[in-house]
Amino acid sequence: MADHLIIEPADARFAADFATCDFSFEVTSEAVAPFDGPGLGGTRPVDAYRKTYDTDPADLMDAAAERDAALFVSRAEGRLLGYIALSKSWNGYAEIDDIAVDASARRLGVAAAMVDQAVQWAKDRRLPGLRLETQSNNVAACRFYARYGFELAGYDRYLYTALTPGTREVALYWYLRFDAD
Repeated sequence: MADHLIIEPADARFAADFATCDFSFEVTSEAVAPFDGPGLGGTRPVDAYRKTYDTDPADLMDAAAERDAALFVSRAEGRLLGYIALSKSWNGYAEIDDIAVDASARRLGVAAAMVDQAVQWAKDRRLPGLRLETQSNNVAACRFYARYGFELAGYDRYLYTALTPGTREVALYWYLRFDAD
């Protein structure tokens, strides 16, 4: 798959193509404290459920139009496989604001190719690295980030509690520092 993969800036096809993808994922486990990195610590099983984010492709396109931001898509044979939204964060790092891979294209190198693009985007701007936030119930993503070289650098156990009282989701903050290469 990675041989036929094209990473390019999102264009007018994005919203329509977005609607054809399944960016949900199955949660079967969650990360547990301590969240002291550099990688993910322990996990525990949970009753399986599907997680879907209410992402609006028009919002992604609008954000990408801002200065110091970008939206890249991955395609193979014209089909949308995933996207990655980037911006320059307040702390000078490039931020991965959102990344998603269609369920049918997971474990085929799509996410790694998109993060490679993010690394290049950040280095072209002479930024010191990448940062992102994900949740403790997205264990597959956490493991991917750790394999790629990101370090778990912090957490916020209250970030989602106003949105979903009683949630066990913990925000996990990951960094890929270029000076650490």
